[in-house]
Amino acid sequence: MRQKAMFIVPYALWIVLFVVAPLVLILYQSFFDINGHATLGNYANYLTSSVYLKMTLNSVWYALLITLVTLVISYPTAYVLNHLPNKQFWLLLVILPTWINLLLKTYAFIGLFSRTGTINQFLQFTGLGSHQLLFTDASFMFVAAYIEIPFMVLPIFNSLAEINPSLINASYDLGATQWQTFRKVIWPLSMPGVKAGIQAVFIPSLSLFMITRLIGGNRVITLGTAIEEHFLTTQNWGMGSTIGVVLIIAMFIIMFMTGDKKQKGGRS
Repeated sequence: MRQKAMFIVPYALWIVLFVVAPLVLILYQSFFDINGHATLGNYANYLTSSVYLKMTLNSVWYALLITLVTLVISYPTAYVLNHLPNKQFWLLLVILPTWINLLLKTYAFIGLFSRTGTINQFLQFTGLGSHQLLFTDASFMFVAAYIEIPFMVLPIFNSLAEINPSLINASYDLGATQWQTFRKVIWPLSMPGVKAGIQAVFIPSLSLFMITRLIGGNRVITLGTAIEEHFLTTQNWGMGSTIGVVLIIAMFIIMFMTGDKKQKGGRS
């Protein structure tokens, strides 16, 4: 019993200090205005302001688009990887970009998309001329999807790897086509991985702010951008915390909606 407590105590302390305490502080701070007076005005302002409601819709819309694009790319990638020899090696190559600092990757894309960047130089070489690639919605979507892809591929890959091959063989033996087998067997059994991937991509995409600044050029305004603005520029920590509370609630809703009902086709 003491040995279990020795392992549990550090973990519990970590959760309390770096998860529970920050959440409590954000919730507490959200009930104070810029002058330090207790108020519910921050929530009233958020719910009645067309600006904040538009930011919320923008955040959800862009997060949804990023998640859909990432899923469309990641599912076939994970499916192909599972059928390759040395699949763990190829999976490592997909995950490798996550080892690079996010800021460095963002600045690398600035170099690629800028007027004098590699892509525009190639377009000029082919006679297509120079184009404004940076500070557009398309460039923001591209970079965000690129950064999030490994977090979608990994859970889907693991979910596909756990499917019992005998279930797939049984489907073929019963006369099902490849498409029918995928639709009736593989897709349903890989749903836990898909849901985990959606959580891993959609939730962080709700609060993006650095990419919106550097790649979107503030054309893409999200709640994450508003939080950064309130904490670092206007110094209205109460309003920034209120938006943070809204994001936390949204994240719990997404986790509830994509909750895994635990139905896996595990290997025997």
